[in-house]
Amino acid sequence: MRSDNAKKGYERAPNRALLRSLGVTDREMGLPFIGIANAYNTIVPGHVHLNQLAGKVREGIAAAGGVPFEFGTIGICDGIAMGHEGMRYSLPSRENIADSIELMVQAHCFDGLVCVGTCDKIVPGMLMAAVRCNIPTVVLTGGAMLSGFQDGKELSLIDIFEGVGKVAAGSMTEKALGELECCAMPGCGSCQGLYTANTMACMTEAMGMSLPGCAATPAVDAGKLRIARETGEAIIPLVKKQVLPRDIITKKSLRNAIRVDMALGGSTNTVLHLMAIATEAGIPLSLDDFAELAGKIPHICYMQPSGPHSMQTLHRAGGIPAVMKQLEKFLDNTPTVSGRKVLDIAKSAVVRNSEVIRPVKKPINAEGGLRILSGSLAPDGAVVKSAAVPKEMWKHTGPARVFDGEGPAMKAILGRKIREGDVVVIRYEGPRGAPGMPEMLSPTSALMGLGFKKVVLITDGRFSGGTRGPCIGHVAPEAAAGGPIALVKDGDTIAVDLHKKAIDLKVTAQELKKRKNTWKPVTKNLTGVLARYAKTVEQANLGAVQR
Repeated sequence: MRSDNAKKGYERAPNRALLRSLGVTDREMGLPFIGIANAYNTIVPGHVHLNQLAGKVREGIAAAGGVPFEFGTIGICDGIAMGHEGMRYSLPSRENIADSIELMVQAHCFDGLVCVGTCDKIVPGMLMAAVRCNIPTVVLTGGAMLSGFQDGKELSLIDIFEGVGKVAAGSMTEKALGELECCAMPGCGSCQGLYTANTMACMTEAMGMSLPGCAATPAVDAGKLRIARETGEAIIPLVKKQVLPRDIITKKSLRNAIRVDMALGGSTNTVLHLMAIATEAGIPLSLDDFAELAGKIPHICYMQPSGPHSMQTLHRAGGIPAVMKQLEKFLDNTPTVSGRKVLDIAKSAVVRNSEVIRPVKKPINAEGGLRILSGSLAPDGAVVKSAAVPKEMWKHTGPARVFDGEGPAMKAILGRKIREGDVVVIRYEGPRGAPGMPEMLSPTSALMGLGFKKVVLITDGRFSGGTRGPCIGHVAPEAAAGGPIALVKDGDTIAVDLHKKAIDLKVTAQELKKRKNTWKPVTKNLTGVLARYAKTVEQANLGAVQR
């Protein structure tokens, strides 16, 4: 066993003495040592219940013949960090999480690993660590929050963000918004819709790194406790058989995850995270893979924020196994940590509500929920959640309204200085320029709340999985790298065509060359984590990984 490096032989008597001080017995010295990376904290709603789940994982490990050792990782709540400087630290935390798990795993010679986490950067960071360390690993995602409720309507976090815009528009009072904020988020778990946290939970299950049914089971459902116990039990056979993450996470399994993503209409952030995981595993994965599969996989689940259905509704309809059942003919038969292959899981699944998880012959949209765009404004690509864009806005041409940062854009939006038909450009919010590529849920939700129907928002930053409407992100190259988005001026014409997957700046090459000769990047006085991140991060089309 790998842990023998730290506990076997007379030379390791000091090491064993320290282990004995923890209460490890003679019998346990001969058993597999299993690390539990637990993202529990009391600031993130998606994490506040994870100690209970980790306790069930510990029970499962011990019952199956292993010795559990638990340690912590950090976690940032994107909702709490949204709209201010804190959001710049969210994406960089992904690499910090991966690094911290690698440090603990390698230093302590664990034989196996169970990752217990929820939310946007935590689960991707854990998966990056899993393929980096490449010891047997199972991921337990913590589950979604139950829906809020008010006046006969189910609520989610996005209702509150859009409420800000309604207050600015005068269609909602601050008192009503306060009442909404008190009943929209009823307890622990990740935010209710198919936002980034829940999309990544679905991707984890689809690629085979968590047990069947894990992704959609709500945080407070007793079924989550049972899955936690079974997750602890499942790691021991993987250790004994030496089934490694790189046996599970392959090009085929990542493409399965993309297929499920397209069927669900998930968050644009999955593009960044799946490419980052692939990079750690040494697997070639690019925007071309997403573009190809988007054209082949129908969008069959109408999930929040683009549709009415919450994660709880998806769970009741059969969860990810049922989605895979509908997609069976598209999927590769890859292995999973459960010991079962994907098609076996799909064949045995039950679709309990075919209006929630539709047959592929009766889709919401004929093509997948994400689209990769390119053109003169984004030569290296951009990403849009096409599932959340009204059909009448799939093609739009309008004048640019340019802002060097989210703050000035938000001020203009709430100040009613944006007009129907405008193309709002928010730049210098990319991986290097922000730095940290912050999400833009505040401006997108404000536009929705204000009632705009014909405003496009384009950024070299990111969008929350909760974003809906014609919002295009991940523009590459970013402004800080001298991409064309840095050269846009107020009044320039920008044309977007989702049908043709095109995003173009209608300015001549000669004029752009002239502007480039006088262009100077916006610079910021950076220190600490963000300074290091800005120096090492790749562009969005490469997953915003650190080189």
